[in-house]
Amino acid sequence: MAVPSFLSRERIVAPPGYSRWLVPPAALAVHLSIGQVYATSVYKSALVERFDSSLTAVGVVFSLAIAVLGVSAALFGTWVDRNGPRAAMAVAAVFWSAGFLVSALGISAGQLWLVYLGYGVLGGIGLGIGYISPVSTLIKWFPDRPGLATGMAIMGFGGGALVASPLSSRLLSLYDSGYPDQTASGGAVAGLFVTLGLVYLAFMLFGALIVRVPADDWRPGGWEPSRSKQQSMVTTASVSAATAIKTPQFWLVWLVLFCNVTAGIGILEQAASMIVDFFREGGASSVSAPAAAGFVGLLSIFNMAGRFVWSSTSDVIGRKPTYMLYLGVGLVLYSALALAGTSSTVVFVLLAAVIISFYGGGFATVPAYLRDLFGTYQVGAIHGRLLTAWSLAGIVGPLIVNGFLDARGTPGELVADDYRPALLTMVGVLAVGFVANLLVRPVAEKHHEPETAPTEERSAA
Repeated sequence: MAVPSFLSRERIVAPPGYSRWLVPPAALAVHLSIGQVYATSVYKSALVERFDSSLTAVGVVFSLAIAVLGVSAALFGTWVDRNGPRAAMAVAAVFWSAGFLVSALGISAGQLWLVYLGYGVLGGIGLGIGYISPVSTLIKWFPDRPGLATGMAIMGFGGGALVASPLSSRLLSLYDSGYPDQTASGGAVAGLFVTLGLVYLAFMLFGALIVRVPADDWRPGGWEPSRSKQQSMVTTASVSAATAIKTPQFWLVWLVLFCNVTAGIGILEQAASMIVDFFREGGASSVSAPAAAGFVGLLSIFNMAGRFVWSSTSDVIGRKPTYMLYLGVGLVLYSALALAGTSSTVVFVLLAAVIISFYGGGFATVPAYLRDLFGTYQVGAIHGRLLTAWSLAGIVGPLIVNGFLDARGTPGELVADDYRPALLTMVGVLAVGFVANLLVRPVAEKHHEPETAPTEERSAA
């Protein structure tokens, strides 16, 4: 698919002397916008009431968006690399905005299938293309610090709810005078979707306008690849995307990501209602709807910070030990949340916040993990294929939680005990991921490309 010349890669090659630190704001403009997907819990109850449906049926909207994200990232990865980040960001902006507008029409008309089509399919395509568009670009700008690079590229996605949650709450109050004392009306949510669609379109196009790619011969000052510190899990060889998916390492990392994401989504997808329900019987210590929206925003901060802090830490301690931290400590924290989370709101918030920081860190660290295992050749394409784990987790995670909750009662009447079976199930999921990570070993030489194979300049994203 050809793109207009003003969007092409050739038009955005950075001139000599260009500072690589000017590129991360472009990535943040896109990822902060599409990160709104983590704020869906703010208006989830309103959609349940509007469509007279169940949590599971409405949760399909979120699951479908994440599923399409992974599929579109895998399908369009090489197109993104060939045409460059400006074209990818512009296309992502159009699809993401269109998803909101079509969904607004569906909410106004009372047609849930239009929300599936809009937010789930069109928005999901925008999510997938927008998610991968800056990742390989920043890896090329920061070959000396791949964990830092992927952290910068992806932290904005985790922080999207930090903007979207309070903004959505404020707009719902503006469009419906009864909110937050009562569930927002369908008209208010439709108005919210129209507003968000237009605002995000402008921000994402701004990111597309300012993004740049390095020249083919560019290198950071003072950095030489041959002098880079070598670790046991880091290869200087190259593995193609077609070969990578035939290796056990790819599928072990796929399983690691799947388990980490499945558990994290279990909290994020229910965040606003979860903290209210955990303390529903707390009397004076009960949590209000505005406070719940603030909790979603707080989780967003930790989601975003975890993507930067933990992925940068992986540059020092290695990717495999970092995932041992995510999954091993994570399952302990999940157990504590299920069994002791009701002891106080402070304990609940702290446990949830650290868990979500691990969730976010898992996303930001995995591109560097793949780079270590498979080299720089086609690492972006490998990353796109790996995101199918996110697609499946986006379906499985909410289905597990919503399935347990639908069986236990109705929204607005649930309490902490109703969440425990789902949370303890997630403990088992994390344990599977921990074992899978322990089994990861360096890729066998028989899978390496010949030494004459192209390097990072041709890495498909």
